[in-house]
Amino acid sequence: MVSRRSMPVPVLVQDNVIEIRLQCPHRAKLLTELRSRTPVSKCLSTKSYELLPDQHMSTPMNYLVTGAGRGIGRGLARNLLAQGHRVFLLDSNESELSNTLSLASDWAKSSFSVSGNSLYKGKVVDLRNREEIKNVVGEVNEFFGGRLHALVNNAFATPHTWRDEKGMEDDPSSDDIMDQWDDKIAVGLTAPFLLSRLCVPMLKGKGKESSAGCIINIASTRAKQAEDNHEGYSAAKGGILGLTQSMSISLGHRHNIRVNAIIPGWINVENENKAADEKNAKWEDGMTDEDHSWHPAGRVGKVEDIHKAVKFLVESDFVTGEEIVVDGGVTRKMYYPE
Repeated sequence: MVSRRSMPVPVLVQDNVIEIRLQCPHRAKLLTELRSRTPVSKCLSTKSYELLPDQHMSTPMNYLVTGAGRGIGRGLARNLLAQGHRVFLLDSNESELSNTLSLASDWAKSSFSVSGNSLYKGKVVDLRNREEIKNVVGEVNEFFGGRLHALVNNAFATPHTWRDEKGMEDDPSSDDIMDQWDDKIAVGLTAPFLLSRLCVPMLKGKGKESSAGCIINIASTRAKQAEDNHEGYSAAKGGILGLTQSMSISLGHRHNIRVNAIIPGWINVENENKAADEKNAKWEDGMTDEDHSWHPAGRVGKVEDIHKAVKFLVESDFVTGEEIVVDGGVTRKMYYPE
């Protein structure tokens, strides 16, 4: 009779998914060995090592995310690191980025770097400054070894409205609003264009066995629907949609690089910043039943909804030049005066 201790452990490795079907005394040693070679997802429990199809990690990829110190960008970085991807985070706010990087090791705890290299790196960059952008792309290239799978252009010059709640017609002799306009267009439209151009060498496929990477531009429903004093924000986000379409053709024909846009609606990210961390704020804090019911989908959006859209676009190699609206159905609603 063969004892269970001496039985080989049934292990299936397919498409970077590992299934260990039996518990055994030497499973810890086996896992340690496997982790050094193949990404392994979280186990269902300490007593079970069978991985369900929808729980395994994606194949590790290299992501460059702008505006990653807080908000949607930070949430994306958090989710990507938890799935075992490598992420280079850019942000102009040193305090927020430093705080985010201090948490990143916890987010990446459950993932395993195949190469043994650091999973993440952050850099404070003023996206209005072309030279700073050019310099940081060199660092990104070095960090990822010349291979970038996805560029996520997410950053924007906050606030979304004009400062001090000024209207566009207030004090026409002042240059203040025009200075704000320049900042919003520089960060929200010019920087994505420049970053995309500079990242092309890293996004191009390396030979027949390596597919090209992709670019994902984060727009907004404000590109199509307006509110007071959103001229700069709406113009930049509308421009991003036009840029997405044009780049998808130019980069597609030349290098098979796909370019798509995500159009978020109300995505609550009030918990994705340093102040919220200090208060241990939760995503649902401050949300009312009315806020949720206003959405046909039944709730306000989460950053995880944007992450799912990013994941879909990265994995869908026949989708390019598209705009994916992630707003819970709000922009499909008809409104009537009460």
